[in-house]
Amino acid sequence: MNKLIATLVAAAFATTTFTAFAQAPKADAPKAATSAPAAAPAAAAEAPKADAPKKAKKAKKAKKSKKAAAEK
Repeated sequence: MNKLIATLVAAAFATTTFTAFAQAPKADAPKAATSAPAAAPAAAAEAPKADAPKKAKKAKKAKKSKKAAAEK
């Protein structure tokens, strides 16, 4: 009987501990938020370079569609 009670107490402790860890907020989230402003200017400087090819492709498509419309 003592072993059964000890097992039940251990199981209850394990269940509550597991539940507490599952509901706890992540500790890494604030660290990532504090380092983000330092990395933001570098990412903002690269953004126009990344968008430039997309704008060029859109311009080419628009030019081709105008040319095709004019030929019809």
